Amino acid sequence: MVLWIIFPISLSLVSFIGTWSVYGLAYSHHHVCSLSDWGGVNHSYCKRNQSTGCCLVPTISSSGINAPENSLFTATINAGSFLFLLFCFFHHAHIMEKHACHSMMSRTALVFGVVAALGAFAAGNCNPGYLALLHYLGAAVSFLCICFYTTFLTALTGRCVLSGYERLLYPLRVASTVLQIIVTICYTIFFAQHEYFYVHMSAVSEWMLSINLELFELSYAVEFAFFSSFMISNLLSKRDEEKPLMMRLS
Repeated sequence: MVLWIIFPISLSLVSFIGTWSVYGLAYSHHHVCSLSDWGGVNHSYCKRNQSTGCCLVPTISSSGINAPENSLFTATINAGSFLFLLFCFFHHAHIMEKHACHSMMSRTALVFGVVAALGAFAAGNCNPGYLALLHYLGAAVSFLCICFYTTFLTALTGRCVLSGYERLLYPLRVASTVLQIIVTICYTIFFAQHEYFYVHMSAVSEWMLSINLELFELSYAVEFAFFSSFMISNLLSKRDEEKPLMMRLS
């Protein structure tokens, strides 16, 4: 059913519109610095033990620390995490229906996708201003698992024909996956620095990761045009059929 393409489009739009709306609110209330400010014009960014009369580095996380944007930040991350979780299961159902021979790779990708969604959920519900350790731990797990998830999904694109457009999609997803991995490494390195220029680079890297992932998800609108509800029901029914077999083997 062609209407299924609404799902990956919705996933990308919720993440894109939500995160940039949070940043816009935070910036309008002078809670975060401008993404275009590299420290040469405005030096009022917050340093250690300073929380008033300054602005935070404009990362996605810091944009959601203060009110009123913190509520929208949590809602956006929760919605995005839930939709991404469904996306992982739906894609797995599609692979199992059309190319069950690659079930092991698809299941491995599903595990990484689920863990990434749970990590993002933890990061979104743990305000970095009060629960920094849990927030950054969840974000780190999510970023790492996303790299593995995109890698497995790209490999599946090269091996499985789901739409007939794989010759076009595969090189694009390879480029997107390589970019995701490289920028994640750069983000980790910059995040550990103390100079504002490098910390600002980490913020820019985080926004790049977000946009790249949203475009990667959006590309699956092509596959979802060939998706149907019976694929999910077949996946569930197969699981039920395997139970007696497992009981016999035990």
